[in-house]
Amino acid sequence: MKFIVNHEVAMHDEQQTAETFWESHYDAMSPISNGIPGKMLVRFSEGLTPGHALELGCGRGDDSVWLANQGWRVTAADLSNRAIEYAAANAERSGVRESITFTQCDLTQGFPQGEFNLIVASFLESPLDFDRARIFRTAFNHLLPGGLLLITSHAKVPSWSKHRHPFIPAAEVLAPLMPLPQGWEVQFCGEFSRVMTGPEGQQDEVSDSVVALRRG
Repeated sequence: MKFIVNHEVAMHDEQQTAETFWESHYDAMSPISNGIPGKMLVRFSEGLTPGHALELGCGRGDDSVWLANQGWRVTAADLSNRAIEYAAANAERSGVRESITFTQCDLTQGFPQGEFNLIVASFLESPLDFDRARIFRTAFNHLLPGGLLLITSHAKVPSWSKHRHPFIPAAEVLAPLMPLPQGWEVQFCGEFSRVMTGPEGQQDEVSDSVVALRRG
């Protein structure tokens, strides 16, 4: 369950469940991704000692595969079984399948078991309504002391995007998570700009909102 603004998302109706929506979304995509990890994940994980990482909404697995290649043990969760299938195949091709545990999980109903040194949610977004903040508050209980919770969201979309779901700045991502549990601190809360290339080769400046929370 990873929303990508340079892909058109299938239309949905009120009777469609989140699971069937995301299965249809990934059925329409190529099973092979570009293999490029998220820029914010690379930036904020640099210098961290590899341990056990959890990716919430792994999609086709680029971030999880990259983390495994850096020496992390990874649990990768997604609502879509098709996404898990694609991600596992991509991990196999990259030679890191044994370092990643894939799990199909509806994060609005449950949470992967375990304690983690790093929890990553890169573009865990949807045109369907769901309580993202509650998922992140649950993640607080699964992060080990010294660990990092990294949330990256779309803040400014490209001009060609058809996505109408409202995007919010980092401060509004953080607000429903406050006050933080005792001993936690905000390591970063802000936006980063980057250039995105569209489906017809066009380019536009977009921005990502990043919230990085560290447990003391």
